[in-house]
Amino acid sequence: MYETIDRLLDGPPPGAPEGELVDWISRLEAVKCRAEAVQAEVSVRLEEAVRARQTKAGVPARKLGEGVASQVALARRVSPAKGAKLLGLAKILLTEMPHTFALMKAGVFSQWQATILARETACLSLENRRVIDHELCATGTNGEPARAVSMGLRQLENAAKKLAISLDQASVVARAANAEKDRRVSVRPAPDTMTWLGALLPVKDGVAVFAALDQAANAARAAGDERTRGQVMADTLVDRVTGRAAGGKPRIEVKIVMTADSLANTSDQPALVEGYGPVPAGWAREALAEAEVFVRRLFADPAGHLVAMEARSRKAPDGLAEFITTRDGGICRTVGCDAPIRNIDHIQRHADGGETSAQNLQGLCERCNQAKEAIGWQARPGPDGSITTITPTGHVYTSPPPDTWAPDPPPLSRAEFTLRDVLLDHTLAA
Repeated sequence: MYETIDRLLDGPPPGAPEGELVDWISRLEAVKCRAEAVQAEVSVRLEEAVRARQTKAGVPARKLGEGVASQVALARRVSPAKGAKLLGLAKILLTEMPHTFALMKAGVFSQWQATILARETACLSLENRRVIDHELCATGTNGEPARAVSMGLRQLENAAKKLAISLDQASVVARAANAEKDRRVSVRPAPDTMTWLGALLPVKDGVAVFAALDQAANAARAAGDERTRGQVMADTLVDRVTGRAAGGKPRIEVKIVMTADSLANTSDQPALVEGYGPVPAGWAREALAEAEVFVRRLFADPAGHLVAMEARSRKAPDGLAEFITTRDGGICRTVGCDAPIRNIDHIQRHADGGETSAQNLQGLCERCNQAKEAIGWQARPGPDGSITTITPTGHVYTSPPPDTWAPDPPPLSRAEFTLRDVLLDHTLAA
C-alpha cells in the first residue's frame, strides 16, 4: 500500500501524454479524499484514547477530551480553532453521516464537501440529518452514483438547505434567528499594506449597507467622479465610519513599532503594525501623519530591541502584558494559530517556578491557553525567544521567536512616549 502511494506521489514519468496527466490528477485527488477520511477516523480514535487516559487519571467529566483538538491542529499544521472544527466534523461523520463518510473513503468526496453537508444539517435532529445523508450521499439501489458526487459546491449547499427546510422548517428558522448573535466585524492582512475588512451581519443589514454604498457610488460617478465604483464605495465606507468626511482627522490609537531613526526619516528599517505585520518605514510615516494616532511604545535603538521588565506577582502587570502583546505581534504564539492574543500566560508554569518576565511569558488565545493546562502538556522557553511545546504524546513543536524579540532589552522608561510629541519635535526641528 505504502509503495503504491509513494509511486503515485512521485508523479507521472517525463513525456507522459495529456490523457495520462489528467488521470494522475484524478488519482491524486482520490488519495487526498481518502487521506482526509482516514485522518477523521484517526482523530476520533485519538480522542477516545485521551478520554480513557484522562478518566483513569481522575479528570472531571466536563474536562474529558481537553487538548485533543489542539493536538489535531498541531499535527495537521492548522489553527486550534480549525483543529476543533476538524475533530467535530470527524465525530459527526463517523457517528451520524455514514454515507458521506463512505464517499470520502471511496475517494469521490472531499472534506470540504462533507463540511458543507455537516454545516447545513447542524440544526436538525439526528434522524433528519441521517435522512439527508442518505438522500444525497447513498448509492442507488441499482448501483447509481450518489447524487452529491456530481454536484458543485453551491448546488450541494442549496440541495442540503432545501431538504433541511422541508424536514424541519422550525429548526432552520430558529437557527437563522440565533445566528444574529454571531454578528461581528473582522480585519485581516492583505498584500501591499492593505487589509480585508469584513462584517458578518443579518441579511437585511448587510444588504442595506451595500445598497447605501452602491447608491453613493452611483451619485459620485454621475457627478463625474473619476474613481472606480469600488474605490468610491470603499472611500465612502471609511468616511462614514471614521468621520473623515466631516473634515477632521480620526483620532485612533494604534500600535506601530518602529525605530526612532525610521520615524525621523533617517532610516528605512521596516515598522510593525500590530494586527497586520511589517510595513515600509516610509509608508508608516505617511500614514501616521494623516491621523491623530498615538504610539505607546516604540523601539529604543536601531537593533530593534523592545522594552521589557520583570514582576514578582503571578499576574503580569499591565505594562508588561502590553509589551508581550506588542512583542508577539498580537497573534497567539502557538504554531499554526492565527487567533488574536487574549491571555498573557507563563511558558514554564508559575507553580513550577516560572518567572513573571518577558522571557517566560507568551501571548495566547483563549483556546490555546486552556489546552496547555490539560494533563501532560509541557512548554519551555528557548534562549533565542522560541517556545517549545511538548504534547502528552511526546510530540514536540517549536514556535520561532517573534521578529521583535530581544535577549537583553533596556528598561521600560527609555522608550515610552507618544507619537504626537515626536512628530511635533520633528516638525519644529525642521
